[in-house]
Amino acid sequence: MIYELENLQQTYNGRTVLDIESLSVQPGEVLALVGPSGAGKSTLLRLLNFLESPASGTLVYCGQTIEKSAPLAVRRQVTTVFQRPVLLHSSVWDNVAYGLRLRGLALDHLVDAMLARVGLSGLARHGAHTLSGGEMQRVALARALVVQPRVLLLDEPTANLDPYNVALIEDIIRQTNAAQKTTIVLVTHNVFQARRLAQRAGLLLGGRLIELAGTATFFASPSDPRTAAFVRGEMVY
Repeated sequence: MIYELENLQQTYNGRTVLDIESLSVQPGEVLALVGPSGAGKSTLLRLLNFLESPASGTLVYCGQTIEKSAPLAVRRQVTTVFQRPVLLHSSVWDNVAYGLRLRGLALDHLVDAMLARVGLSGLARHGAHTLSGGEMQRVALARALVVQPRVLLLDEPTANLDPYNVALIEDIIRQTNAAQKTTIVLVTHNVFQARRLAQRAGLLLGGRLIELAGTATFFASPSDPRTAAFVRGEMVY
């Protein structure tokens, strides 16, 4: 397994915001986690990216139990694209090259190829903060993918984007998973997106994993009534 979580809890100011009894992430899969705001989805991604340490429980990555902090070599295998990407105040090209430069790699051809892949070659020398929201998100995705991560974590990667950019980003996600066998964990409010992209889907509610199943089963015949209500579009908290 890429990840194995057992009795994993995270607390802030004495309040438990995440309580995962058991969760495994399989190599090369796209796993979608859905749920309302405040369900613990983004907190879980921060733990999977080793940005935080859990309050209790076990987090195993590729057979290695992660204690207080993950080694640099492990952290570099995992990248995250956030809902609101933070870009450098420099060119699009420099933003995409940033992760490679941190690793001491001068692989300009990879940057050029990645910009072409996300449809931004013509904007390579433009300032990143002159771009539209959809273009900025594609820059963030290109920056994450150019370092060829083993795991890609996506936190609402297409929230508030127009259909054109949603389609582009979803296509890149599919291609990355198919071609590089990159393991992808996708957090989204969009149940339609989860259904389009994921092999497995799970519902987080109140910090707990309510149900996890193959995507077809999750959406067509969920076992938990709360999951059934959520995928029908009802308000579930």
